[in-house]
Amino acid sequence: MGARTTRFGRIFTHFMFPWLAGNYSAIHAGVSNAPEAFRAELATWRHNLVMKYRANFIFALFSWSTAAIAAPALVAIDVGHGGIDGGATSARGRPEYAFNREFAGVLAGVLRERGQDVREVNFAGDIGSLVARPERAAGSDFFISIHHDSIGEAWLKPWVWEGNEQSYTEVKRGYGIFISAQNPDPETSLRCASSMGAMLRRAGFEPSSWHGRKHLPADAENGVWYYDKLVVLYRTTLPAVLFEAGVIKHRDEELELTDPERQARMADALATGISACLFVTGKSAPE
Repeated sequence: MGARTTRFGRIFTHFMFPWLAGNYSAIHAGVSNAPEAFRAELATWRHNLVMKYRANFIFALFSWSTAAIAAPALVAIDVGHGGIDGGATSARGRPEYAFNREFAGVLAGVLRERGQDVREVNFAGDIGSLVARPERAAGSDFFISIHHDSIGEAWLKPWVWEGNEQSYTEVKRGYGIFISAQNPDPETSLRCASSMGAMLRRAGFEPSSWHGRKHLPADAENGVWYYDKLVVLYRTTLPAVLFEAGVIKHRDEELELTDPERQARMADALATGISACLFVTGKSAPE
């Protein structure tokens, strides 16, 4: 990242964050001499204003600065499964790969609209090797593998959809984000995963707590879990996450996951989280 971005980071750290935290001593040195009632009113106004606009201001500033000051980050988006491996099967019989490919396309479009560069991995469904996927992403700043979740056979119930026998669940739904402690940059992986999860929750999406049955929490509040043995997360040179957008075996959530408005809202939340994280960590595409 260039000198301009470094200078901006120092300005942001030493001026903007203190302002957001309420440190006005250098800006309003004369306020202490004002009448007590005025100072109390000013303090109340300051508190209400900061609490209302702090989060919106920070992420708006991150988005602006990423596009206007830093070189665009290069985000590799991997479409999970493909070819003869369609992944899980939804409650209505649709292969997981179809869900993955559709949402990956939406996310790629949103990131590009925000000025980020995107490297498409397995969008044609022709990369069978799990090791080959992160290899295709080499040189990127961040790797995200798109998936949709299922559940064990013990939690499935039979039903018939359009004349075909299918199965569904009622006990598991919600998104999940996975990272590996064996990733070469676990700190950035976790930071970005938490940023993504926080933005998803802020947009109204709920993480699944089901993963706590098998995985250690990395940031359970934001739906982030450790899954150390995932090949696409540890056989890479990049900070990386695997994103489960939802549970396609849940009949209601399956329909929600195909809704274009919901897809766009989820992609926007992910893109905001990724952009903010990569700016803060100083990741950028090679110039």
